[in-house]
Amino acid sequence: WIFCLQLHFNILPLISMSSHPPPDVAIIYPQDPVLRIGSNLTASCWVHPELGVHASSLFWTLNGQQLPSSFYRVLSPTNLSVTLAGLNASKQTSGDNLVCHNHKGHILAGSCLYVGMPPVKPVNLTCWSRNTKDLTCSWAPGEKGETNISTQYKLKYKLRWYGTEKECADYTHTQLYSCSITQDLHLFTPYEIWVEASNQLGWATSDVITLDILDVVTTDPPSGVTVSRVGQLEDQLSVRWEAPPALKDFLFQAKYQIRYRLEDSQDWKVMEDVGNQTSCRLAGLRPGTVYFVQVRCNPVGIYGSRKAGIWSEWSHPTAASTPHSERMMSGSCDSKSSGDSNSTLRRELKQFFGWARKHAYGCSSMSMKLYDQWRVLMQKSHKVRNQVLQGDKS
Repeated sequence: WIFCLQLHFNILPLISMSSHPPPDVAIIYPQDPVLRIGSNLTASCWVHPELGVHASSLFWTLNGQQLPSSFYRVLSPTNLSVTLAGLNASKQTSGDNLVCHNHKGHILAGSCLYVGMPPVKPVNLTCWSRNTKDLTCSWAPGEKGETNISTQYKLKYKLRWYGTEKECADYTHTQLYSCSITQDLHLFTPYEIWVEASNQLGWATSDVITLDILDVVTTDPPSGVTVSRVGQLEDQLSVRWEAPPALKDFLFQAKYQIRYRLEDSQDWKVMEDVGNQTSCRLAGLRPGTVYFVQVRCNPVGIYGSRKAGIWSEWSHPTAASTPHSERMMSGSCDSKSSGDSNSTLRRELKQFFGWARKHAYGCSSMSMKLYDQWRVLMQKSHKVRNQVLQGDKS
């Protein structure tokens, strides 16, 4: 049975018809009790004398399973009790079915048993605001988990200095223990927020958190993410993106992160410190390899807030491949690990700066364009050297 059935019968064919309706044919007492896990329960089934059924012929079932007769006690010719010891948690929040039957198996009366625990203090209350258009909070039911009986959670809030207590009304159906405040939002004003949990066995409340919406802003992922090759540089890709459109009119300093992975790998490498720029160069990559790239945004200092925002979701993966390496095609070297690539990159950068001092022609800054020119020269020298080596082998 999926739901607990509350059964109350007033007239059965077994009772002769009369001018006045008879009372209840059978009654279970207590009706629909709520008990703590581990409790004992003694319930009794009283049948109307007009039914002509002796209590010793009755039997009990719990959730469709007949209970042993050793649990029974005949209290009177019309009253049979059953004792259940050390009750386990209800298998469904709608309650367990305790039913009294006559000797033929017909149901005479039923009761719902609710066996669980009072709620414990809700924990992990966190809140965020999507583009300052709402304030959504989520929480967990407590260290012991659910109570096994129907428990109601209410998200309460008020403005810290002068507000009246209110209850969040928009409880999300897609995520348990979550609610969104969407009406009458206040910026530059701290909120006090907490969760109250209650059921028929007790109540509990979470710690109160205090926050300003501007300090918990998150946003959409960056848009327009593109990944492209850097000329014929075999170990680099260029990543570009646009700031989230929803924050276009806001005063803030964004932070971005990039992560990338090989096509045949699930391990992402994260570039933590991209800063506020909307482009970045990935270096030290494998030649001739497809990479997937994602970008996310953290809106820092919305309208002058001193706190960092909350990271957005990652953008949809964008793929691009690095050019094939002539060295790889000739079989002259193996693919390198990330550690080897980093050390190689450092060595090449050191060589580059030495080369640039001779070719910068008095420029005060080393541009990426100049670096790209040097890398192309390096690749050409590798090709020439490989051709000479191959010629010697032949």
